[in-house]
Amino acid sequence: MDERPETELISIPATPRVSTPEILTPSGQRSPRPATKPSSAAWTPTSFISPRFLSPIGTPMKRVLVNMKGYLEEMGHLTKLNPQDAWLPITESRNGNAHYAAFHNLNAGVGFQALVLPVAFAFLGWSWGILSLTIAYCWQLYTLWILVQLHEAVPGKRYNRYVELAQAAFGERLGVWLALFPTVYLSAGTATALILIGGETMKLFFQIVCGPLCTSNPLTTVEWYLVFTCLCVVLSQLPNLNSIAGLSLIGAVTAITYSTMVWVLSVTQPRPATISYEPLSMPSVSGSLFSVLNALGIVAFAFRGHNLVLEIQSTMPSTFKHPAHVPMWRGAKVAYFFIALCIFPISIGGFWAYGNLMPSGGMLAALYAFHINDIPRGLLAAAFLLVVFNCLSSFQIYSMPAFDSFEAGYTSRTNKPCSVWVRSGFRVFFGFVSFFIGVALPFLSSLAGLLGGLTLPVTFAYPCFMWVLIKKPARCSFSWYFHWGLGWLGVAFSLAFSIGGISSMVTQGLKLKFFSPN
Repeated sequence: MDERPETELISIPATPRVSTPEILTPSGQRSPRPATKPSSAAWTPTSFISPRFLSPIGTPMKRVLVNMKGYLEEMGHLTKLNPQDAWLPITESRNGNAHYAAFHNLNAGVGFQALVLPVAFAFLGWSWGILSLTIAYCWQLYTLWILVQLHEAVPGKRYNRYVELAQAAFGERLGVWLALFPTVYLSAGTATALILIGGETMKLFFQIVCGPLCTSNPLTTVEWYLVFTCLCVVLSQLPNLNSIAGLSLIGAVTAITYSTMVWVLSVTQPRPATISYEPLSMPSVSGSLFSVLNALGIVAFAFRGHNLVLEIQSTMPSTFKHPAHVPMWRGAKVAYFFIALCIFPISIGGFWAYGNLMPSGGMLAALYAFHINDIPRGLLAAAFLLVVFNCLSSFQIYSMPAFDSFEAGYTSRTNKPCSVWVRSGFRVFFGFVSFFIGVALPFLSSLAGLLGGLTLPVTFAYPCFMWVLIKKPARCSFSWYFHWGLGWLGVAFSLAFSIGGISSMVTQGLKLKFFSPN
């Protein structure tokens, strides 16, 4: 009888569809195999191909199986791909790494909201201010870890966007209702606030540089908003999230620099003679309570950016051997280390320098009001210019989910990618809509407490619920009670902070201005 080689009897399965199309590992590439395998190692789809299993098998068959094991391990999870993802700006490029993750998280995590933290301390005082800031920092760092782990929690699926993960946890319809509004509000509201702050900062920068001897006709505030919007629209033409990694690096560096400059310049100047560290109180008990809740909302608003975590992680390649959560968490840890180095000194140093005399606009307003004649004009102008650069960079990363939504609607209807002109049109439209909203609502940038309350579930509550619903810990276990309790506590804080923000806004008659020196 004609004996055929053993290899002819083996049927090699068709090449699987993988989760990251950018990984082009050649078929049959051999992966290194550890000498020993711990008995407690987790099961994998190729774990049965072990030396013990292969020992009685001939060399040709053994070579085929080992090569197949290396191929599967290199190529990763057997995930069904959505071809539309290759056309959208968030998932168009998947060559991100831990460095990009650090740049994006730091750019999204530090910004103008850190400058108003001393305002919260003016109502909370030393003890409650430091305690609330520390608890909020640890809480949001834990929920960030949850989101990173849930990105590929279900085998064969990558949740590339926050809304997708919410739909997987809460259901298709309820997930959209719960997650769409706060995430859109965070993206569009933050973009609008950045236009207001960037335009006003450019105006103050011009006044500082030009000085009292300047004879030119200055632009109005609305015209400065328009100038800043045009700069944002020009930078927004970069195609995808990975392409703005350089801008995120600039935003991260400028945020660290101006945050350090602001608190160092404040603590090195003489403090006001009438400074006091007693928490501000209102004439009525209810007014004082609402002011405290609004201050806690300001603290919560300082930790925004969780609506971008899954989007940042989706720009990374993910294979079975090298899952995306490893570089993502490594970059996030570095980013939040620097975020802590920014927000804690600026909160403590700012309150020490100005006490309860802190203007409602925050640190830049305090510098302009108390030390305009004490600090060299060059240093003050440099700090304001760094704020402008940071606002330009932050606008890009916070607008990217909106750009992605626009293009997703277009590609789903036309079944083809957006042309350059269509993509540019969407971004010009978004930029100028944000500009018109900012002109119509010029007090938006002063509503940090209200914004923090409305968007708090995205950061503090929903991740805890999603962990329980997707990971399904044992009912009535510690993990089950802990995550449900933490999530509902976040919802309660969201309602309380929103009420406090609305009450504070009404009490002050919508007279707050971000750069008001009064």
